[in-house]
Amino acid sequence: MAYKLVIVESPAKARTIGRFLGKTFRVEASNGHVRDLPKSQLGVDVDNNFEPKYITIRGRGEILDKIRKDARGASKILLATDPDREGEAISWHLANVLGINPGDACRVEFHEITGKAVAAAMKDARPINMRLVDAQQARRVLDRLVGYKISPLLWAKVKRGLSAGRVQSVATRMICDREREIDEFEQVEYWTIAAMFDCEGVNLQARLAALGGQKADIDSVEQAEAALARIRAGCDYALRSVKWGERRKHPAAPFTTSNMQQEASRKLGFTAQKTMQIAQQLYEGIDIEGEGTQGLISYIRTDSTRVSDEAITSVREMILERYGEVYLPESPNVYKSRKSAQDAHEAIRPTGISRRPETVKSSLTRDQMRLYKLVYDRFVSSQMTSALYDTLSAEISDQERDCLFQFSGMRKRFAGFTVVYEESRDDESEDVESLLPDLKEGTPVAIGEPEAAQHFTEPPPRYTEAALVRALEEQGIGRPSTYAPTISTILGRGYIVRESKRLFPTELGLIVTDMMKRHFADIVDIEFTAGMELRLDEVEEHGANWREVISDFYGPFETTLAEAERVIEKVEVVDEVSDVVCDKCGAMMVYKMGRFGKFLACPRFPECRNTKAILKEIEAPCPKCGAKLLERISRRGRKFYGCQKYPDCDFTSWDMPVTGACPECGGMMVRKHNRKGEAWNLCVNQTCRHRIDVTGAEGED
Repeated sequence: MAYKLVIVESPAKARTIGRFLGKTFRVEASNGHVRDLPKSQLGVDVDNNFEPKYITIRGRGEILDKIRKDARGASKILLATDPDREGEAISWHLANVLGINPGDACRVEFHEITGKAVAAAMKDARPINMRLVDAQQARRVLDRLVGYKISPLLWAKVKRGLSAGRVQSVATRMICDREREIDEFEQVEYWTIAAMFDCEGVNLQARLAALGGQKADIDSVEQAEAALARIRAGCDYALRSVKWGERRKHPAAPFTTSNMQQEASRKLGFTAQKTMQIAQQLYEGIDIEGEGTQGLISYIRTDSTRVSDEAITSVREMILERYGEVYLPESPNVYKSRKSAQDAHEAIRPTGISRRPETVKSSLTRDQMRLYKLVYDRFVSSQMTSALYDTLSAEISDQERDCLFQFSGMRKRFAGFTVVYEESRDDESEDVESLLPDLKEGTPVAIGEPEAAQHFTEPPPRYTEAALVRALEEQGIGRPSTYAPTISTILGRGYIVRESKRLFPTELGLIVTDMMKRHFADIVDIEFTAGMELRLDEVEEHGANWREVISDFYGPFETTLAEAERVIEKVEVVDEVSDVVCDKCGAMMVYKMGRFGKFLACPRFPECRNTKAILKEIEAPCPKCGAKLLERISRRGRKFYGCQKYPDCDFTSWDMPVTGACPECGGMMVRKHNRKGEAWNLCVNQTCRHRIDVTGAEGED
């Protein structure tokens, strides 16, 4: 029986789509790219107008043989790879392999994987978009030229195994520059003064704003003591100004790729790579109980906040039915995308608004459920009304002593979209609600004892993954699909490490970045790299000749490269020697840096390949055998705690055990933390869950 052949990228997607299309179709997976530039050589003929040399990727031969065999018996072949530049390029390569004319209507796009979306896409086949293909080729060739020309130089001048890249080198520089900002930061002392005021039985804590008609800038203990003396001498404090107001807080737009990565980092603790892996699973299809395999979210690589009219209509109907008219705006909320956004796809949203997180929870893993709920709630909240807050600001002063204090407060009057979702922030600040008393101007108040507090200015914070993704996006560096692999690469190369969710440069990262800044200034220059991104975008958007774009870059780059090879001297990266003896050859082991941080390695590599994890003891003993507990790192890079006597004792815990048993039930206590840095000890006994704050206050969880 004749059939139509549909080729997608992943086996999971193939299974989902095959179920929708039925027996008259055969769906095969290419497993991603089938052809690429060779790994063992440059693969770009710079003397022949930058002609790329494509070869079949190792391991794809058997896959291509099966696809060719299926293609011979097919009445029609449709290429349904992902709807982006990479997907278009994969379809173009497949067309070349299978002898398909790219100008024929052979290309279909699935922006979401549902029965309705797949059926609609199959009726809308089009030719391969060569602008998208050329845009991908331009990026691939440019990145190959940068990587394969500079990396051997780093191998020769620093150490083997290093790499440079158009986006990764800029990302590394940003982290290194931030570290130097922190190192060079000079603290500035300043003081704040606050006092409690009794306003007819209502206590208001207000902060000193001005003294003698001047802003209260206090930068020494002497100035603070003088200000306190002046404040205490006042005896005619009164409310001089009371202003009520209203503040509206608007919902955030539905997710783009980058802010999904940011929010998953802040709310769920996911790395960018983990977020994209789980999002891919949700997009390609999950076997939902009672429904079969369904794609739960729309396409996950997008920088647009646009949403289809159909999706808007369905979510507005749900909001009206579930939350009521007061939570539904008169007209749909519309969000502007960034100027640099491609707008080729919708924002990331659930494919079916009726598929609420709680209804599919049993079919999802814990992490799939958490990310799906994040996407679902963000989308629903984006089409809800704004939250309303009452605000109050008051001024308290002693006019004779000219001391001015200010009080401000805020109280939520209407929750609006916040009943569903609120966006997190990198600085972890929150809108703190307070009591808003009925104050009247002219009311005399009694001042309590004023208190002065010493502070010091803080250096800029180190990047988290979320903050780095946001900074790269704001600077126009890379594109949504590049952030996760970029961070993974610079971690894997040992240029940076992740500690307590913050990104630190290593000595190697600082050395390589300094070398790049001195000799390849354009490659690590943020403005130059962002401008290059715009030129690459012109290939897709305006049909710019991709070879000319590469040629304009390569001429100056080749000159810079030749000069760097001539002047750069060998840099000796000396490994720090430990006091641990290699138990295989007797050498003193040295500290090395890997993607999960420091580890011990034998200095006689490759003759001796012995390595050891750096194990840190904690105070609490093993609750099973009483031996020491060690801090360890799992294969996925997650910290956990295990017994020193493993494998004889198999005790492990994701949370750090603490000394002392639970005072209520005698069970084991573990240390817990929240995003604000607060910590407490918690009983692991599910029927107890007794909690002890680290400050000593006790309570039930």
